[in-house]
Amino acid sequence: MLPLLRPHAGRVAAAVLAMGTAAGLLLVLGQGLRRIVDEGFAGRDGVSSLDGHALEVLALVTLLALSTAARFYLVSWLGERVGASLRRQVFAHSLTLPPSHYEQRRTGDVLTLLTADTEILRNLVGSAVSQWLRALVTALGALTMLFVTSAWLALLVIAVVPLIVLPLVAFGRRERRLSRTAQERVADLGAQAEETLNAMAAVQAHVHEAADLARFTARAEESVAASLARVRVRALLILSVILLGFGAITLSLWAGGREVLAGRLTGGELSAFVFYAVLVASSVTSLSELWSEVQRAGGAAERLHEFLQTVPAIQPPPHPVPLPAPRPGRPVGRLAFEGVRLHYPTRPDRAALDGVTLSVEPGETVALVGPSGAGKTTLFQLALRFRDPDSGRVTLDGVDLRDADPAALRARIGLVPQDPVIFGADLRDNIRYGRPDATESEIRAAAEAADAAGFIEALPQGYATFLGEKGVRLSGGQRQRVAIARALLRDPPLLLLDEATSALDAESEAAVQSALARLSRGRAVLVIAHRLATVRRADRIIVMEAGRAVAEGTHDRLVAEGGLYARLARLQFAAG
Repeated sequence: MLPLLRPHAGRVAAAVLAMGTAAGLLLVLGQGLRRIVDEGFAGRDGVSSLDGHALEVLALVTLLALSTAARFYLVSWLGERVGASLRRQVFAHSLTLPPSHYEQRRTGDVLTLLTADTEILRNLVGSAVSQWLRALVTALGALTMLFVTSAWLALLVIAVVPLIVLPLVAFGRRERRLSRTAQERVADLGAQAEETLNAMAAVQAHVHEAADLARFTARAEESVAASLARVRVRALLILSVILLGFGAITLSLWAGGREVLAGRLTGGELSAFVFYAVLVASSVTSLSELWSEVQRAGGAAERLHEFLQTVPAIQPPPHPVPLPAPRPGRPVGRLAFEGVRLHYPTRPDRAALDGVTLSVEPGETVALVGPSGAGKTTLFQLALRFRDPDSGRVTLDGVDLRDADPAALRARIGLVPQDPVIFGADLRDNIRYGRPDATESEIRAAAEAADAAGFIEALPQGYATFLGEKGVRLSGGQRQRVAIARALLRDPPLLLLDEATSALDAESEAAVQSALARLSRGRAVLVIAHRLATVRRADRIIVMEAGRAVAEGTHDRLVAEGGLYARLARLQFAAG
């Protein structure tokens, strides 16, 4: 937490000053109480003496209230700023992790880190830490004043302190472990809720509501059980501290009363002693409760630390090699795979790509065809450097992708995935997602080229129409055309099209294919295709099978050769 607090050192110092002032005034208040009893009640000036000492105490109380309010505001401000900074840090780190990271881990865990875990640490900075320090300073100061008032009575209180510290240590360690377990159960709960809500159509279509509710209820009960285990430990800690702390006060009050009766202690001194003893007991009680908060925050901090220490599998090189700039007569966008091999961690015994070598030249359209699992999508992931090959290399305009800045590389690529991503924003923002500075005319031109302008302008608010989460207000074909418009707006030298027309009807597909044919001139296009129009438009077709490029050629040549492509073509073209 210290790096997050360092930019706000001035406010931290002011909060510490306000906290110290409040603690000091609270201790002085005990002496004001002593003077009221000893001098105000029995003073020679009678009522006037009592009035004067009461006004002094009122002034102290006023200053105490002001300093306490200042402390509360400053530490609350620090808590909010640190919480926001921590959330930003977690989210920024999540953006550096490649898509493969989220294929193996639940996004619900990251959401829990951003919400529940960071909220615990925000509360720690914005409340618990300052209260803990204030209680510690007050306890030490009040303990000192106990000795000043009556040393031997103070020893009675001190004798109980080790009995209070032992439960703090023993229960605190256990609570930290239980806190982490409880937070992990909350993460499980959030992950299931997110998964179910994002698949609501499938849930209801399969009449799976009761089963999902039962599974959610079971996990909720697991979360409750984990939290209650932590609560039980904390309750035992509070019981021990209060019993021992206020037991010590009762003992000192009994012994002090005997001292007053014997004339060895004044009533004011006893009043001050009891006041300081109450401060010690209440402060130690607060320390025990806040220590539980610290232990709980420790569990959250461990989870956050582990996530922030996750090293991205894909990182920019220390000194990136710049990609060649386009020049007259030398277009850019040449993509080449040279002897590429890749194994997925979940399938180490089977190569996803096995010695693939192919290239796409500027102005050329290359189609990838083959059965599912042949390695077509994996080639796209390598081209975008979402993964690195185990051996071989992938180059863009002669530069190994591992030597280039990933952001500069991806800026030269336009992607239209098979399942287009539509954000919960309006149409305008969705189209210009890859180019936030695009003008209105450029946005409309991209929509026209993708055959999307017609349905957009027919919407009640046109380009300002809000699309809902994941674009639920659009049909599949409309979402596909918005994604195509987004890619075209970037005007990249390299296009990656993953079944870009798979969700379009015949009329829209023809329009989009025509637009893509015009826009493909002068740039490289690598397309995963099964549709007849896409395959026939390609300059070359690469046939993939079991992670290998098993055949290459034009449509007519591959059909004439027979084999896998001819078999696929007969099935697909007949179905078309």
